[in-house]
Formats: sequence, C-alpha cells, structure tokens
Amino acid sequence: MRPTDLVSPDSVCASLRATTKKHLLQELSEKAAKICGLPAREIFDALLHRERLGSTGIGEGIAIPHGKLAKLKGIYGVFGRLDRPVDFGSLDGAPVDLVFMILTPESSGADHLKALACAARMLRDQGLVATLRGTRDDDALYSLIAQRSKPFAA
Repeated sequence: MRPTDLVSPDSVCASLRATTKKHLLQELSEKAAKICGLPAREIFDALLHRERLGSTGIGEGIAIPHGKLAKLKGIYGVFGRLDRPVDFGSLDGAPVDLVFMILTPESSGADHLKALACAARMLRDQGLVATLRGTRDDDALYSLIAQRSKPFAA
C-alpha cells in the first residue's frame, strides 16, 4: 500500500486552522465527508469513539486518527498540516502539527492495519516530515507525498 492509495490532491490540506483536538477532528471529518460521501457527523463520531480508547497521537508532533464506518465503500485518508500545533494527548506530550487521518469500512480487517502501517512508515522519514512541516500549499504538500510514495508493506 502506498500513501497515494490513501490520499488524493483533494484530501490534503496544508493549513488546518483548528485550535483544539476536537476542532481538528471536526475539520478533518468535514474534509473527509466531501471525498467519501458520508455525513461529517458520522465520521466525527467514529474518530471520537476511537480517541476515547486512547490517543492516536503517536509522538513527535504526529497523529494518525482513524475510524471504521459501516457505510464506507473504500479506504480514505486525509493528510493535513496545522498552522499551529494543538494538544492531542500524544504519548510524548508534544502538540500535533501533522495529521494523517484514515477511514476504513468496518469489514476492512487487515486493510485497516495496512493503511495505519503505511501512514506510520511514511511519517518515520524525518526528512520528509521536516519538508511537510515547511510546506504551506496544498498542491505542493500532495506532490511531496506523491514523490515519496512507495509501497510500504504491512
């Protein structure tokens, strides 16, 4: 699975304006609703349900919120860069400024885990992460992801 299997030019945002974790999840849900066709509220509820189990902030300013939805017909991702980092309850306590949200069908099984692994592996590349943080244009942000998009096996 490649990062570009999860995101498209329409699902990348270089200037998310949320100031809290809840507002960030709402902003991501609204963006996702436009690309997957489900109501933003259903997406937000799925993300919030998962966050209640434990933060998806993985550290070093990165979060990978994710959720499963029964009505979803495929795997969708939204990648974003925040204008200002927000407290996300991350494992290391660092505020989050990069987020890779993943939505999968409830029946996705291993594909859900493959998508999470793909996002995590992409965001382990410190050079890419630094460049993503400095990019303030949606098209340029997607281009960076696409240029570095290679298969990441689960």
